[in-house]
This record gives sequence, structure tokens and C-alpha cells, in this order.
Amino acid sequence: MPGKLKVKIVAGRHLPVMDRASDLTDAFVEVKFGNTTFKTDVYLKSLNPQWNSEWFKFEVDDEDLQDEPLQITVLDHDTYSANDAIGKVYIDIDPLLYSEAATVISGWFPIYDTIHGIRGEINVVVKVDLFNDLNRFRQSSCGVKFFCTTSIPKCYRAVIIHGFVEELVVNEDPEYQWIDRIRTPRASNEARQRLISLMSGELQRKIGLKVLEMRGNAVVGYLQCFDLEGESGLVVRAIGTACTLDKLSSPAAFLPACNSPSKEMKEIPFNEDPNPNTHSSGPSTPLKNQTYSFSPSKSYSRQSSSSDTDLSLTPKTGMGSGSAGKEGGPFKALLRQQTQSALEQREFPFFTLTAFPPGFLVHVGGVVSARSVKLLDRIHNPDEPETRDAWWAEIRQEIKSHAKALGCHAVVGYSESTSICEEVCILSASGTAAVLNPRFLQDGTVEGCLEQRLEENLPVGCGFCHIPYDELNMPFPAHLTYCYNCRKQKVPDVLFTTIDLPTDATVIGKGCLIQARLCRLKKKAQAEANATAISNLLPFMEYEVHTQLMNKLKLKGMNALFGLRIQITVGENMLMGLASATGVYLAALPTPGGIQIAGKTPNDGSYEQHISHMQKKINDTIAKNKELYEINPPEISEEIIGSPIPEPRQRSRLLRSQSESSDEVTELDLSHGKKDAFVLEIDDTDAMEDVHSLLTDVPPPSGFYSCNTEIMPGINNWTSEIQMFTSVRVIRLSSLNLTNQALNKNFNDLCENLLKSLYFKLRSMIPCCLCHVNFTVSLPEDELIQVTVTAVAITFDKNQALQTTKTHVEKSLQRASTDNEELLQFPLELCSDSLPSHPFPPAKAVTVEKASPMGEGNFRNRSAPPCANSTVGVVKMTPLSFIPGAKITKYLGIINMFFIRETTSLREEGGVSGFLHAFIAEVFAMVRAHVAALGGNAVVSYIMKQCVFMENPNKNQAQCLINVSGDAVVFVRESELEVVSTQQPTANCQPSCTGGEVTT
Repeated sequence: MPGKLKVKIVAGRHLPVMDRASDLTDAFVEVKFGNTTFKTDVYLKSLNPQWNSEWFKFEVDDEDLQDEPLQITVLDHDTYSANDAIGKVYIDIDPLLYSEAATVISGWFPIYDTIHGIRGEINVVVKVDLFNDLNRFRQSSCGVKFFCTTSIPKCYRAVIIHGFVEELVVNEDPEYQWIDRIRTPRASNEARQRLISLMSGELQRKIGLKVLEMRGNAVVGYLQCFDLEGESGLVVRAIGTACTLDKLSSPAAFLPACNSPSKEMKEIPFNEDPNPNTHSSGPSTPLKNQTYSFSPSKSYSRQSSSSDTDLSLTPKTGMGSGSAGKEGGPFKALLRQQTQSALEQREFPFFTLTAFPPGFLVHVGGVVSARSVKLLDRIHNPDEPETRDAWWAEIRQEIKSHAKALGCHAVVGYSESTSICEEVCILSASGTAAVLNPRFLQDGTVEGCLEQRLEENLPVGCGFCHIPYDELNMPFPAHLTYCYNCRKQKVPDVLFTTIDLPTDATVIGKGCLIQARLCRLKKKAQAEANATAISNLLPFMEYEVHTQLMNKLKLKGMNALFGLRIQITVGENMLMGLASATGVYLAALPTPGGIQIAGKTPNDGSYEQHISHMQKKINDTIAKNKELYEINPPEISEEIIGSPIPEPRQRSRLLRSQSESSDEVTELDLSHGKKDAFVLEIDDTDAMEDVHSLLTDVPPPSGFYSCNTEIMPGINNWTSEIQMFTSVRVIRLSSLNLTNQALNKNFNDLCENLLKSLYFKLRSMIPCCLCHVNFTVSLPEDELIQVTVTAVAITFDKNQALQTTKTHVEKSLQRASTDNEELLQFPLELCSDSLPSHPFPPAKAVTVEKASPMGEGNFRNRSAPPCANSTVGVVKMTPLSFIPGAKITKYLGIINMFFIRETTSLREEGGVSGFLHAFIAEVFAMVRAHVAALGGNAVVSYIMKQCVFMENPNKNQAQCLINVSGDAVVFVRESELEVVSTQQPTANCQPSCTGGEVTT
């Protein structure tokens, strides 16, 4: 028996009244693991029982420890009738199985019931004793760490990044079993909850085994989803990136890096040298466990680097010398060859990471995606995963070939999703084709010299924009120009990617959230006909979404998209597309031309006038946007002849050598410039709609910025004030005269109003930025549209934000007055009436807003200094992988929880909005309790992966399923870190390293 699990039930509090006669409860607890059950004594007549039980011991195999959750059921003892259930707690044992993680789980857990929600709390202590057995054939994978974060976790260093791992498990859905007709809703919900937690445990164990086979020790960017396929079963699937991680020991490795581009920010997590300084040479760490060692001065320093003392790396060719033109060819070929061989051992060279160690990403090709429509009732044996595995393999193969066509051998920022409606299922996968540096992909230093030298030739900040594909046989038509940074390589005119902005990229101005929204009606049909109709619509929808993104990008005066996420959702009679991305102006890409409208209709005077009016509006909008996002790229013509390098404050690096030949420059000028306007042809009413929809997007109010990536490009002075929220809106469409235009308008208004309400509620945090804005759209049933958004609001230093002093004064007054209202800030809007701002009255607008530090009133001390609450009472939650102004010292394991809530008294609970609000608040409370019990004080990379809502208004019923995950961590505020740092933290820290927070 390789493991012993010990559980102690201490006490309960705030239990519900179960005995009407005495208004008290006779509570006892059942503790179940695997097939063994223990019971505590009955504690008579008390709502706060003190059981203080003995230690219940379970002797189990370690694979059971990974698969099974510990089930704690609180019941009310009845002498004559059956015992009544009060609620349950599921505890995941996995975090206790890591070598350096928590040794005990102890704390107050909310007792949860799928019908009544949270009903009191129970204090439990759990310990595990593992006997290490070295059996080669064991089925467990204890000790493999899982991280939700899509970058290398903060206090680790990547030794090798092995690649893609995936797994899928199938089971019968308890809701559709014959026995379900005779059991209670509570029993069937609990059967489902238990099944999904069992399946996700099994999934994690299987993925862990694959990682051990690859000789890795961790999974980063772990993404787990479940598909409710109805009759065909319940699928839980996961993807991730297997890595070998090394814990960083030195506390000084977290020094605040400051804002000059030549300092090697974000180098720190990969470099054990405690005090990185531009000229410290890498090998101060002798090559331990045959890893490479980083030289911080490699290609990040702007000047030709002078540290030729490096032992493990070749002498540098400074960027000015050695033009990439001459040596680039053979080197590039060699790099290709090496990486190819490094990646060829893998079936799918995919990486779920969106942010990378410095030097890992060499070139970015562009977004690749694949979709396919399948019929669930055609699966031969639904209980086996083979068919579904084959479906996903097919899609992954397609993604791989798309990447090859772009001259890339790997895909980064990779993700997969499904959308199911009755028997039709759309599988989607997308990522960004890229060329990677082979150094991370295999053991030891691989012929270090050649690719090192290649990297030296890649200028800082623009290398990743250079095209990886061959100019002569491009896979698609594109305008290529010479890079505006180094003038050596070709770059495309726009770049779409699914990853975060690389840390060394040169950006001008700020970024902004860009969304494309689209609805298309389809006829109701059955099986094959339905699938065919959807397949025919898909390519057109994708094309439209891309066109919309492109137009909006031009309208914002920007030239690149990061963090692109396109969802296509299928409903009974329509398809919806929603794409979100963060627009940025990259200094290396050409200035976008304007948008020009061309009409093809008869030369009617009024029409011409209309067009010129539209044209004027568009031009004004572009000008306004450029001002708003501070996009003022340097004019090319003036800086041709050796202009001095501007100060880093402008953050545009113009690397020109004076000897640049004049003809090269004229060639550049011909190929691009303000001349190429983007032409929108208006040949029918649809096109007019498109133009209108372009102009109706409302910019955020002043003082607000929003993006869907982790870090807002162009803002780099975060304060430590953060507030996470989740909001769900459900609208009902009137089914009378729905057209595509009306649908689009409704959907647009829904998203815009959702954003507006967020801005309104967060007005006391100005100047602030909404980061990691994650929209999810679903069509739970006919004529219902549900939009869920999770984001985090972070304030930034207002002295550097362009705010007038007047607003400061107003703000401090406002602060004073809102201090006592702070607790009410979010729950105020619980009414389910339609909001007056909604232009479509038939639709019921429901807002559920959730302030994360609910109830405990963490925000009362909002104006107090951040160090006042060093023993954080409330567990902080954020979808980011870091906490501004703090350092993560320890990862305690992954939190992966699944809840079902059902009600038969929807109206009494405040309608849809009251029901959803209460449920989301409970989910937050349960996540917090689990993290606190592990000894953590925050959840990072938090994500609500699914929120499936179903309602039956006639019967006053509703049901909701929520799946959340994140990483439980321990963090320390910077103010409490008594580290005598050699650099004083400066006010203008890089966006990604707030104070000493280092993000890679």
C-alpha cells in the first residue's frame, strides 16, 4: 500500500435548521474515499457541532489518490425517517502529492448542496503519507506539477520545453441513464459532480504519465474542458505543454527591473545569476544538469555587447556589424534543420503557452485555425474515446499542415474548443504558426554556436515580426515591406497572433480591445442536413469575422492583433461568431493606410454625398483613435539620414546605420506609405451595415483602457490595486421578425452594454485598465443568448497617466464618498428588469455582477497602504499569471472545480440574475476556502472555463453548471520584502514587471 490518507473532522458552524420542532440540527458526517466510508458520532441539537473526531485512516494506492476526490457528506440524523442530506464537500488530494507542496489541508470548507447552495461550513484536516515505491510499472504520476498559467510560472526556470500533451476520457452522462427517471434531481446532480471530478482526476493522472514518459516534471498551460454530449456521453478532455522546470532558489532573483529597453527584463526567471546586470556573463552557473545557461546580455542589449568572456556561447557579433543579409541564409537553413529534427520526434509540435522565455520565439507566421462539424449520433461505440481521438487528430493534423505552409514548424498559443447543439458538434482549434529556437527543445546545449550567432543578427524588438515563409512562393497574397526597425528583413503589413505581446517588442502608444461580432440565421434541420448547412456557413462566417477585425484594426490606426480568440457557437436556428483581440501598433510594421469607401451604385447626387459624409466620419474616427491611444509613429522621411536614437521614453527604437544606401530607402518608400488606403466597396445593403457597425463601436470612457492579453501594451506603471469580476448576461430574442441585421444589432448592443456597465461600476478605480477580458458566448436554447465575461481591473499610476489635475480632485472627493459604499458597489444591480439603455425591450436583460472580494469587505481598507493587511483575510483572485506589486513565492497546486446548481423556485430567488449571481458568489467562496485550506493567499490564472445555463421559465426551473480552475499560490507584497535590492524600484517599471513582479 503506497499511501495512507488521514482525515479528521473537527467542527461545523452555521448549519441550517433541519429539525423544525427544536429549530436545531442533529448533525453527523460521513467521510468517504474510494469504497471505504467512516462516520462520526451524531452531535445532537446544535447548529455549531464540535465533533473532534479521531483520525480516519484510508490505506490506498497512489493512483487512487490522484483519481478520487475525498467526499465529506454532512447529514442530519433522523430516528424514524431517512437521514436528510445537508450538503457535501469534495476535496482534491492532488496538491498533497507534490514533493515541495503543502503537507496538510486544513480549514473551513463551505458545505455545498446542489439545490440549496452553501449551507454552513465544516472544519476538516487532511494529511497524506506517501511511501515512495520505485515500481516501474505503477500507474500513478505523483509529483508531476500542473499549472493553468500559460507562461512559465514565476518562481521556476524552464530547462526544457518538451511539447504537447493531450488526453480525453469518456463516460456515460448520469443525466441520461435510465435510473435518472426515478432518482431525485439532487442525486443526479451529485452523481454528475462526482463523475466529473473522478474523470478529471483520471485525466490529470494519465497526462502526468505521458509527461513522465517524456522525462518532464510539469505541465504548463493546462486547459481542461468538458463536453456535455447528451445521449452520447460526457467527455472530459485536456491539453497542455510538458516541461522540465527548475525551482529558482535565490530570493534576489526577483529584483525590480527598470524600464530601459536595453536592460534584459524578464530574463530573470531563466537565469540563476542573482543580480543580472547587462554585462554579467551567463556561465556563472556552470552547466548544471546539462542545461544551457543564459547570457543576459545576449540579444537584449541595445549596444553591441561587449561581454565576449562567455564560455558557453560564441563571441557575439554586435547588431551593427555582420549584416543578416550575408550570413542569414545558411544560418537560417541550419536553424531550420536543427529545430526540425528537435520537433520531428513529436507528433504535434504544439505549445499551449502564450508567453515565452526570452529567445524561444524566433519568428511568427500568423494565425492558423481549423474547424470541423461532426454528428455525435454517428459515433459507433460512444463509451470508447477512439472516435473522438480520431476527430481531434484530424484537426491537429490540419493545423500542422497550415503551419508548414507558412514556413513554420511549430504552433504556439494553441487552444481547442467545441460547441455542441443537440447532435451537432463543431470542433475548433487555433494557434499561431511560429519558428522556435531549438535550444529549449532538447537536452543539453545543442551545437550552441550557430543558432546563437543567428540570434545576434536578429535586431531587438522586431525579430519576431520578420516573415518565416519564402517571399517568392507565399501561401497567400500579402503586402511585404522591409522592416521599419532594422531595414533588413521583410515584414507583413498586419500581423494576427493568438499569443501575448512578446516582452521585447517595440510598441508605439497603447493597445485596445477589438471585437468582431457576427450572427447568422440558419434553417432548423435534422442530422445530416443540419451539419451540411453549418459546414457551408462556417467559412463565410470566418471570413466575415476576419474582415471585421481587419476594418476595426485599421479604424483604430493599429497594425497587429495579439491574443486573438475566435469562437463560433452553434444554436438551433443560428450561428454566432465572437472574436476578441488586443490591437497594437508595432513599430516594425508599416503604418496602416486609411479606410476608403468606394461605391458601385448609380451616380446619384445624394448617395455620393452620403458616401463622402461616411468617408469623413471614418477619417475623423481614425484621427481620434490615434490621439486616444497615443499612436504617433515617427515619420520615415525625416529619419532616413542617421537620426539620433531617441530616448527610451518614446519606446520606439529606430535603429538606422548612417551608411544605409539611399536606393534601399526609396524602394521602401515606394512599397508602402499613406498611399495604400484599405478600400471598402459598398455594393449592397450588407456592406452598408458593415460600415455602420464599424462606426457604432463606442470607445471606452476616458481613464479606461481594455485588452484581452495579460499585460496592457503601453501602460507600465501598475499599482497593486486589483479587482476581478465575472458577469453573465442572458437575453431572450423576440422570434417574430429576426433578420441577420437585427440579430447582429442585438448581439452588438448586448456586448457594448455589458462593457458599458462594467466601466460604470468601476468608475471609482479610474485611471484603470481592464486586462484579460475574456468573453464567452453561448446559445443555451432557442432564442437565448448568454454572454459571460471575466476580467480584472487594475489601476495604474495616475501621475503618469494623462489625467488633468481636475480629475484628481474629483477623484479624491469621490474616493472619500464611496469608501463606505464600497461593499455595495457591485451587488446593487441585481434587478432582472430590462435596463432602460437596452434598445430591444422584448429581450430580458440580466446582469450578474460579482465583485471578487465579496462579503468580507476587503475593500474597506482600500485607501489604506497595501501592506496594512499582510495576513490577507480574503484570498485574492485574478485571471493574470501575476499579482501587481507582489512576488509569488510558492505554487501550491492546481484548483479545478466543477459545480452544479439547480432551482425549482427561480422567480423567488430573484429570477435568472439573482440565481446566477448567488451561484457565482458561492463558487468564488468555495474556491477561496480551498486555497486558504492549502495555506495559500491567492489564485492566479483563474478562469471560468464553462458556464452552462439552462432555464425552463414555464416550470420556474433553472440549472447551471460552472467549471473553474486556477493556480493556488502564496504571494508576498513587495513592501514586505526586506530585500536590499541594488536597483531601487523606479516608478516606471516595465508593464510586465510591476515592482519586482517578473513576467515572461
